[in-house]
Amino acid sequence: MHLLWTLIIGFIVGLLGRWLHPGDDKMGIILTTLLGIGGAFFATFAGQALHLYSAGQSAGFIGAVIGAVVLLVIVGVIRKAVK
Repeated sequence: MHLLWTLIIGFIVGLLGRWLHPGDDKMGIILTTLLGIGGAFFATFAGQALHLYSAGQSAGFIGAVIGAVVLLVIVGVIRKAVK
């Protein structure tokens, strides 16, 4: 059941991240979900590296959305560099 909630929250975070980031992001439902989950992991590890969170503490919902937007910016830069 924990995995199902992770996927649902990841999808919602991915949608919010795509909505907040301007531009045309051509992603399907699977990549949007992975973006949200990746954003949560990114925010957690970055927050722990910056000592915003203690070890074992995860980023919250807002932190996950911010992490998803950061990942979208990184993907956008990489896509522009490849073209």
